[in-house]
Amino acid sequence: LDAVLVSHLHYDHLDPPSLRRLDRGATLVVPKGAGRVVRGSGFANVEELTAGETVRVGSVTVRAVRAEHDSSRVFGARSEALGYVVEGALRVYFPGDTDLYPEMAGLAAGLDVALMPIWGWGASLGPGHLDPRRAAEALALLRPRVAVPIHWGTYYPVQATRLRLPAFLREPVWAFARHAAELAPEVDVRVLEVGGELALG
Repeated sequence: LDAVLVSHLHYDHLDPPSLRRLDRGATLVVPKGAGRVVRGSGFANVEELTAGETVRVGSVTVRAVRAEHDSSRVFGARSEALGYVVEGALRVYFPGDTDLYPEMAGLAAGLDVALMPIWGWGASLGPGHLDPRRAAEALALLRPRVAVPIHWGTYYPVQATRLRLPAFLREPVWAFARHAAELAPEVDVRVLEVGGELALG
């Protein structure tokens, strides 16, 4: 990996044990105020950004953009939540955790891929997250060539039975696909399994 983009200081987006498994030579791009946390995991090449700032990583530019999400004090640090637009041969938007906000439309010009969060981490959807319908409304603003639904179905709570997957682990992606077909039919929605890959060009 050349770089890791950390959107905010919540445990489902910044997991120190996972970071410790990565090459310490990778660049970590984090919200301003989060640098101390990741440097504590042994990373020396840390870039702290606020919305509107950019950093070059190899042949691409990473631009921090607003996210509508409360990144309250965790890890003993305070920082804002961010999304990122990665621009090189392609233009890719990673919103992090966010709710829908009107200025999102300003990111739309020439967007190739949007990695769209469509749920929270558990059975209920707290504030500052997109549900399947609102994620499709975001697509209608963004108009990317391709959308990949993310942030759904990857956490299995301890209290859930393993005999049958709970609805929140299997249904959000298909609801998103239905809403996207209605609200942004020109967008190519690609559903990836965990570990799946998407070739772009």
